[in-house]
Amino acid sequence: MSSDRYNFKNVYETYTLKIQRYLTRLVGADEAEDLTQEIFVKVNKALPRFNEKAKLSTWIYRIATNTAIDRTRSASYKRSKEYIPEEELIAEDQPAWSGKKVLSTDQRLIEKEMNECIRYFIHHLPENYSTVLVLSELECFKNREVAEILGETLDNVKIRLHRARARLKKELARHCDFYHTEDNNLACEPTETTPKFQ
Repeated sequence: MSSDRYNFKNVYETYTLKIQRYLTRLVGADEAEDLTQEIFVKVNKALPRFNEKAKLSTWIYRIATNTAIDRTRSASYKRSKEYIPEEELIAEDQPAWSGKKVLSTDQRLIEKEMNECIRYFIHHLPENYSTVLVLSELECFKNREVAEILGETLDNVKIRLHRARARLKKELARHCDFYHTEDNNLACEPTETTPKFQ
């Protein structure tokens, strides 16, 4: 690894879009940009004391997660719970739970609608569930890395993930009718009880 690994300029260039995307999922697009700058001020100050026994990525995500949670719990912050459409996320974002195969226009539309629905319900879960799901399912961290980011034991993370997935599954079952398309891809349609998020 290059000796420039912990140079702040390199760290900022490597992680800024990833962290802004992550924060958009946690606190919304309006808060994410300013919060990203605040987080990298903290990273810059703490970087000389960074313990190389930890992974740089999980260390930065831990700072981001704690800062985001502090913001959502502050007296001045009022979480709107407004849905964040996929196109408003950072450009490098990839569809949730999707493969890499080339899809037809209709397939892409069906997948986009399903991903938006899933993201909507993740965004509206309680904070402790949405955070662990975003880290695991959308940011693709392994359970051990999620535990490090959240400062939790691996067992606690597994329990939270299990409960979060069960809660998400329950919400999706209440608000979405799932079916298979002609080419056997999973799709969903909103029920009458689905909140309007488009």
